[in-house]
Amino acid sequence: MIRLLLTSGRGPAECRIALTKTLGILVNEAEVACVIADVTVGPDPDGYGPASAIAIVEGEGAEAFVATWIGSILWVARSPLRPHHKRKNWFIGVFRLEGSPPKPVPLKLADVRFETLRAGGPGGQHQNKTESAVRAVHAPTGLVVVAREGRSQHRNKAIALERLALLVKLAGELAEITDREKVQSGHALLERGRPVRTFKGERF
Repeated sequence: MIRLLLTSGRGPAECRIALTKTLGILVNEAEVACVIADVTVGPDPDGYGPASAIAIVEGEGAEAFVATWIGSILWVARSPLRPHHKRKNWFIGVFRLEGSPPKPVPLKLADVRFETLRAGGPGGQHQNKTESAVRAVHAPTGLVVVAREGRSQHRNKAIALERLALLVKLAGELAEITDREKVQSGHALLERGRPVRTFKGERF
């Protein structure tokens, strides 16, 4: 399991928009690469997106996948919030969180809604066409995970609960992780560095 911290640092709201867009691309690319990516995000008080998020990446190709993301991400786009603003470059940072992940706390089953769906995505030859995949939704936080790597619905339900419990735990610690001095200073250095990825568009 690899944990990635995505942060807009002290950047303006446009950087938070860029972070939200980046999360969507990361999750989509993870599915194509046959790895699992679950995401928990920080507060979004004004609707422009969170200042930080954590992505949990798992699977056989996880190391190679995250290697293409760690560093600074540059979005080149006009500001949708300030149309006449001259700045077009918006940076976010992607860091790997070292150390052991926090121990998840058991969830109340009454707070979790399960849905079944056909297996698809990561898993390859071990998947089948039955509705063995499970989507788990944590009602109090809105966090969602999909487990499809198990061979049975029962196993995928257990996997989904484990991953969801970890996301809930990480969500509670996200602010503390983001406020660490090394992350903030690291973000400033990354802005002056060479981005590992660049996205362009008139409206993000």
